[in-house]
Amino acid sequence: MMSLPFYQRHHEHYDRAYRHKALQSTVSQYQKEAKSKSAVYAQGSTAYTRGSAAYRHASAADFSLESSAAYSHGSSAYDLESAAYSYGSTAYDHSAAQSKRSAAYSLDSESLSKSSSAYRHGSESINKLAAAYRLGSESYSLGLKNSNLMIEDQSYRMSPKAKRAKQNFVSEDKENEALDYSVPIFTGREVNISGITDTEEERIKESAAYVAKRNLFATGEGVSVSKVAKSTSEEEHHEKKSRKVAIQESAERVALKKTLEETQAFHKKLNQDSLLHAPEFVIEPRSHTIWEKQNVKFHCSVAGWPEPRVTWYKNNVPINVQAHPGKYIIESRYGLHSLEISTCDFDDIAQYRASAMNVKGEISAFASLVVKRYKGETDASLLHSGTFSMPLGLGVTPHGYASRFEISFVDKFDVSFGREGETISLGCTVVINPDIKRFKPEIQWYRNGVLITPSKWVQMQWSGERAALTLNHANKEDEGLYTLRVVMGDYYEEYSAYVFVRDADAEIPGAPGAPLDVKCLDANKDYVIVSWKQPAVDGGNPILGYFIDRCEVGTTHWTQCNESPVKFARFPVTGLIEGRSYIFRVRAVNKAGVSLPSRVSEPVAALDPSDRARLRSHPSAPWTGQIIVTEEEPAEGVVPGPPTDLQVIEATKNYVVLSWKPPGQRGHEGIMYFVEKCVAGTEDWQRVNTEIPVKSPRFAVFDLAEGKSYCFRVRCCNSAGIGEPSEATEATVVDDKLDVPKAPGRIMPIRNTDTSVVVTWAEPPDAKELVGYYIESSVVGSGHWEPCNNNPVKGTRFICHGLVNGEKYIFRVRAVNAAGLSEFSEDSEPIQVEAAIGGGLLHAAPSPPYDITVLESVRDSMVLGWKQPKVTGGTEVTGYYVNYREVLDGVPGKWMEANIKAISERAYRIQNLKENMVYQFQVAAANLAGVGTPSQPSQPFKCEEWTIAVPGPPHDVTCSEVRQDSLVLLWKEPVYTGRSPIVGYYVDMKETEAKEDCWKSVNEKPLQNKYLKIGGLKQGVSYVFRVRATNQAGVGKPSDVTSPVVAETRPGTKEVEVVVDDNGAISLNFECDQMSPNSKFVWSKNYEPIEDDTRLNIDTKGGKSKATFKDLGEDDLGIYSCVVTDTDGVSSSYTIDEEEMKRLLALSHEHKFPTVPLASELAVEILEKGEVRFWLQAEKLSGNAKANFIFNDKEIFNGEKYKMKVDQKTGLVEMIMDKLEEKDEGTYTFQLQDGKAANQSSLVLIGDVFKKLQDEADFQRKEWHRKQGPHFVDKLGWEVTDDCNVMLKCKVANIKKETHILWYKDDREIMVDEEHDFKDGVCTLLISEFSKKDAGTYEVILKDDRGKDSSQLNLKDTAFADLMNEVCRRIALSATDLKIQSTAEGIRLYSYVTHYVDDLRVGWVHNDTQIKFTDRVKTGVTGEQIWLQISEPTPQDKGKYTMELFDGETVHKKTVDLSGQAFDDAVAEFQSLKQALIAEKNRARVVGGLPDVVTIQEGKALNLSCTVWGDPTPEVSWLKNEKSFVSDANCILKFESGKNVSFTISSVSTLDSGKYSIVVKNKYGTEISDVTVSVYIPEEERRSEEEDTKTKA
Repeated sequence: MMSLPFYQRHHEHYDRAYRHKALQSTVSQYQKEAKSKSAVYAQGSTAYTRGSAAYRHASAADFSLESSAAYSHGSSAYDLESAAYSYGSTAYDHSAAQSKRSAAYSLDSESLSKSSSAYRHGSESINKLAAAYRLGSESYSLGLKNSNLMIEDQSYRMSPKAKRAKQNFVSEDKENEALDYSVPIFTGREVNISGITDTEEERIKESAAYVAKRNLFATGEGVSVSKVAKSTSEEEHHEKKSRKVAIQESAERVALKKTLEETQAFHKKLNQDSLLHAPEFVIEPRSHTIWEKQNVKFHCSVAGWPEPRVTWYKNNVPINVQAHPGKYIIESRYGLHSLEISTCDFDDIAQYRASAMNVKGEISAFASLVVKRYKGETDASLLHSGTFSMPLGLGVTPHGYASRFEISFVDKFDVSFGREGETISLGCTVVINPDIKRFKPEIQWYRNGVLITPSKWVQMQWSGERAALTLNHANKEDEGLYTLRVVMGDYYEEYSAYVFVRDADAEIPGAPGAPLDVKCLDANKDYVIVSWKQPAVDGGNPILGYFIDRCEVGTTHWTQCNESPVKFARFPVTGLIEGRSYIFRVRAVNKAGVSLPSRVSEPVAALDPSDRARLRSHPSAPWTGQIIVTEEEPAEGVVPGPPTDLQVIEATKNYVVLSWKPPGQRGHEGIMYFVEKCVAGTEDWQRVNTEIPVKSPRFAVFDLAEGKSYCFRVRCCNSAGIGEPSEATEATVVDDKLDVPKAPGRIMPIRNTDTSVVVTWAEPPDAKELVGYYIESSVVGSGHWEPCNNNPVKGTRFICHGLVNGEKYIFRVRAVNAAGLSEFSEDSEPIQVEAAIGGGLLHAAPSPPYDITVLESVRDSMVLGWKQPKVTGGTEVTGYYVNYREVLDGVPGKWMEANIKAISERAYRIQNLKENMVYQFQVAAANLAGVGTPSQPSQPFKCEEWTIAVPGPPHDVTCSEVRQDSLVLLWKEPVYTGRSPIVGYYVDMKETEAKEDCWKSVNEKPLQNKYLKIGGLKQGVSYVFRVRATNQAGVGKPSDVTSPVVAETRPGTKEVEVVVDDNGAISLNFECDQMSPNSKFVWSKNYEPIEDDTRLNIDTKGGKSKATFKDLGEDDLGIYSCVVTDTDGVSSSYTIDEEEMKRLLALSHEHKFPTVPLASELAVEILEKGEVRFWLQAEKLSGNAKANFIFNDKEIFNGEKYKMKVDQKTGLVEMIMDKLEEKDEGTYTFQLQDGKAANQSSLVLIGDVFKKLQDEADFQRKEWHRKQGPHFVDKLGWEVTDDCNVMLKCKVANIKKETHILWYKDDREIMVDEEHDFKDGVCTLLISEFSKKDAGTYEVILKDDRGKDSSQLNLKDTAFADLMNEVCRRIALSATDLKIQSTAEGIRLYSYVTHYVDDLRVGWVHNDTQIKFTDRVKTGVTGEQIWLQISEPTPQDKGKYTMELFDGETVHKKTVDLSGQAFDDAVAEFQSLKQALIAEKNRARVVGGLPDVVTIQEGKALNLSCTVWGDPTPEVSWLKNEKSFVSDANCILKFESGKNVSFTISSVSTLDSGKYSIVVKNKYGTEISDVTVSVYIPEEERRSEEEDTKTKA
């Protein structure tokens, strides 16, 4: 994370999160003193030699402040200050440094040489000051021990940034400049600080030396450059040098001593608590809702010490800026961290997390992003490219396609029945019309209204036509109502069916069913509560209790947690091991035996809840290596105080659960607890946990006497002792606090289908913590009861499936809670299973609709409208069914169905009618009880094209909000609009009993809305109403007349009330005490249902509903109404106009915003192009918030120079200036006005602060221009690949096709075979088998016509060693396990590596002793094999061998056990190989001499000889044509000297032709060598050749 820049360090608000008021005042006072002293020192050596006029003249000439300012302003590479701060640099050559810069400053050579001479004296004094400062730095080490704070030459620079921090926009030289700003010192551990972080020590050193450094360079000594006097004053100048040096040294000693004293006092004030601080969000990121293609920016601010590092996540995945160039911009500037997302689309909808981390811990803050699209818009490019598919939940219709989709289900799954352990599959074919390839449906599955996600228990498939869901191993938890939802844009269709899962067959006859829904609650370090639901099947005998089993995750060993069965369906499990994870299961037991175990619970970790919450946030940037942080401990241990808030949170017959809070006084070490009990009314306290203290602030006490009263108290303990006890609890009776519920009542069965019945019941009185209900059915007279459900159902209504058609059933219900199952309810009345339609209880179905009318007629279709039934049957109407029939010559035909699926609207278009045919219609309403009686047939209507110019009649005219003098009339627009658009409506009214000619119009001018509040009614009088639509052609036919409405305010009528709470939240509240079980609150704006929840939060509890405005504004103006369904017209409304909105906002501000709270004070930053941005952020602004911008007490306005912006949504107020000029120095103030609330914040930019800000703006502007050409984003670095090769890589940007990349090593170009294409923005150079010959300096250059940029990487000395260490580490990690191999020489142990280099140090250990290599035991490397050879092994060679591979930092070990059977086998194989080698070496063999074939002329002498070998001397024999052959007069066989064998025939003949074999043999083996002898006659050959010649001729 980048630290704040110099120009914000002087402002009071900079580190408000870290400092208290006393500390702030100390810093402010110190800064004033430092500024005044800096002003004194700025006069140079004049401050110390007031009496010497000559010296003052020399000082003015050589160390002019004006020249110093000009010099530092013009130099971008001037590192004098950095060198001076390097503590002891003795090689600082001012002359050389100045000569390099002579061209930049155009100083003449004479002035330059004189200036160089003057600098030599400055260099001497600086070196002396550095040496003196080293002594002061050691004395100011704050008691650091073994901290190794000695600073290497040229290795340290003054920078407020951590070494790890990535430098975003300040150059290396700029960072090394000594800047005049105050470094904030954060308190930390004073002792043993070494090893906390690699930056903590640096920060302490920086702060310790800061004042000395600042005062030194504020004087300008050794820094300023000015033109020296001409040669006439040269001699005088040199004469005064010695005096000047003496004065300087004296002044420096005094200044250094005083500076160190001031610094010590300053840090003593700042470092009061001497502690580290965990991260804490000062400003958390806020959620945003934006339109597509807009940019969004999340902001946050974090406090903590050491300075926390912030990482951004999207859906818990770290955001990789390099992987998405241009998409994300992550900045950490001036204490504000931001994430900017460009051109947002639907893929950016996610939860974003900012994670801040330092050595004290990690904290996360979350914000959500919602991207919306204007209704009707789609990405046209995606549509035409063929890659478009409907985004999840996107409510738009593709342009050019059908206005809606018809989704139907074919081959649907029905009510399913299964058994535990079986596989259940649900499937359905989905038909979508029209079928648009680019518009894909979204398939969703729900169980009991909860979205199902794939898991090991549930699998989902979608083939493009058929959706399927498979339960791999069904359990009773899987029982419920399954719904398939197919979503296509704005439209979706659902299909539902119930799945029943019965218990598996018990292993023991009569055993109960398995419990279900096992969950873990209130988990802590060593304690967790396990809850479950009781099974519906008890096996015919009451359940005696339950056994709870636990299993540690990663093992298969189950341990029973309770010795005796518990009846209560919750049980505290103690004795867990902290940090380990567990799963649990439950078994039920009755007198017949124990049930099968339940499905296991989800894993739960035995952790403190705060640790679990932190782990759930998935720490993103774990520290590598061990970090040890020790808090400041007191000299003596602190005995902890008593715990607080001790209470009994649960009591049963078996146990009592206690809960308490840790004490406030507990020292810095962990504490544990002892629990004590006593019988109520006595003081005989007994310790419960005598052996092991409790770690968690929860404890379950067992072994209590049922019915007795006990009191409890808790003590804390640590190494200092046992603390005082807490206050005792009140007397607690050991008994179940939760009673078993009473039996439900009023069981009522209602016919549903031919195989199902709807059962309703009344909730039992005084029921607490109900889990649900179990329903059982029985055939009348059988006496056998079967469960209808195996998973408790909530609510008081259930459909029992799987019944036999025609049979009579009775039903009973019992309630379930953790205490147990209630008694069964009374049996219901018998009911015969038949379909409700035609033979069911029609009194529960709705009454017929009425007043059927035609709303539109065309050639082949007609639109009907009707009024809802007067009697809904006790529940809301779920849909309507329309029938029609033809009427020929007054004779009606057969009724036909117009719709198969119920329709929810009271208007329906009937398609495929015959033109000019007369039709009659009837409508039937349906609810949960079934389909009601159809309406009477309508009057005949002729299907013909309407050609009238005026509109058709409005429909669905209803009355709402009926009061004694007013009501609200609502209607829907006509289906038939006529020949021109509708321009308005007229409302007519009359008294119910008045004649038809008494209709009068309520409004004189047409209404634009489809509602009207009619006033002036007479109380108690009955009225009827109708509505007419009008267009340019005239007024159309009136609607049907409403039902009579009496103007009266019914008793108990309540109105919508507006409330502004103490937090300033504005809400509309409505209450109803006439609700039925199915009633709902429906809120509308301008009498249109509210679908957009971005403006309102609606919360309904019981008979009260509240609609709270998120941010009341002009978009919220309108009439808000609330209707309660399934009541007798309960409704009310409230109008919010502009005046009311202002009143409510003012009232809200009075409650919440007496002043505008600021999330951040006014700050300034430099933007990428060198623009200067002033900004502040308010925590919240309304839509009426305004800002005034003040500069030096004068208001400035938006224009060319200033670009101002106020974002009411984010609270961000900013002003951007293109360039800072000299006249812009001064004070900037932002004034905020938000209703009655006001606030302001100022920022002072004068003097050095303004100058440095201006310089940085100029630098950023130049840097931006540099980046217009090819440049490096990430400098050249290295990484080691998995193949142990070295890859040099860098990140580049702004690359085009013509850009070239050149690689150099030690100024010699490296020829690369392939030209880089820059597609991924990364340039790489792969170096295979990296070794010492590859050490050197590597450079990569980018260049094209726009410019060039370069980056170097030094791979020498330490850098090379670090790289080789990593190479060796990778090689060591690639080593295979040690293997044993027997050879003829001995035993070899070996391992293979990917690649071997000499830098990898290999060692061998035998039985924990380093092996000393000899001729018998030696090691080596062959290719990629590393081996250890043990020649002639002995029993002393047995044991464990370890190969140690040292990579420079870590020892990697591979071990093999060469003992026991492994050693015996290896030795045996070695002996066998050794003997085989001896036999091979000494066996009899023919060494050489015999040819394979000999051809000889008859009569010639044949002499063959060869050499044989063998130890002992082999026996030699000969064979001719596989037969034994001995020496005779013709053939002489000789064997001489044990090795020379000869074969001689003095005169060969044809009889001597054949195969001769020599056989050599000794005890180690036999070998045979063959030679073929062929004897030919010359005359026969000649004759044969002549015959061949004749034949060819």
